[in-house]
Amino acid sequence: MKTMLLPFLACLGLLLAGQGAAEVAEEPIKPLPASLRQDPARVALGARLFHEVRLSGNQRVSCASCHDLAKGGADGRRQSLGWRGQTTALNAPTVLNAALNFKQFWDGRAATLEEQIDQVVQNPVEMGGSWPDIVRLLARDDSYRRAFDAAYKDGVTRANIQNALASYERTLITPDSRFDRYLRGDGKAITANEKAGYLRFKQYGCVACHQGANVGGNMFQKFGVMEDLLPRSARTGAAQGRFLRTGREEDRQVFKVPSLRNVAQTAPYLHDGSAATLEEAIDIMFRYQLGRVGSAEDKRLIAQFLGSLSAAPRGQP
Repeated sequence: MKTMLLPFLACLGLLLAGQGAAEVAEEPIKPLPASLRQDPARVALGARLFHEVRLSGNQRVSCASCHDLAKGGADGRRQSLGWRGQTTALNAPTVLNAALNFKQFWDGRAATLEEQIDQVVQNPVEMGGSWPDIVRLLARDDSYRRAFDAAYKDGVTRANIQNALASYERTLITPDSRFDRYLRGDGKAITANEKAGYLRFKQYGCVACHQGANVGGNMFQKFGVMEDLLPRSARTGAAQGRFLRTGREEDRQVFKVPSLRNVAQTAPYLHDGSAATLEEAIDIMFRYQLGRVGSAEDKRLIAQFLGSLSAAPRGQP
């Protein structure tokens, strides 16, 4: 991790001198793109489907049930509640900026948003839906049938439902955070404390895993690099991470590094939702991922910096 940090340390002197981020040659975090262009008709259809309870087995749960845009694209629960009230195995990640993740789900088992949607809809705990039933229900709805016919040559199909939802989700990026304005050259967009928090975020090595436009979401990492967080007896079920997918010992407790975009809005934290506050999550990262003890001021300043990463998707309140 230390070797990954070295390319970024050259920036620190400039930041300490108070210069704007536009004057820094190589920042580890990049601004989000202004948009990911999508077909408007498919986006409008996907926005409707995102709130459609008929995608679930008992017609009571929608995508928005676990991915509430008013809650940062998550649901505020340690684990979400599925269509029959069961708790899910892991904490629901935000849907905001999910289109920029290199894989979907904590264990990275889906390569695309379409694959992620397909798995969630059919998951017996999460939505419990049946694609033949869903296609039949929506095709009977005159409004949906017209909308699908206008957006797709072959009308209401399983693949088109997935694509419409994914098209909508690809519009849920948040390029207007104060930190993005800072990266684009507005030195006054973030406070002195937020700049100091960003400096420590880089200096201590957080950027080794949380960098790029999505401030994460682009690699896998073991949870417990410097110190094992879980006793061997607790390494069961979803806590085993990618090991459940690959069967390789080196993938035990390995998860996709989450994006930190809008992280101040998406408590609780970590794959199991066990960190109730952002400061608690930062403390865990210091100890188990970095092998350090962060001071109270370290945690306070880094949390303030992370707050500057929040913004609503364009076109959303």
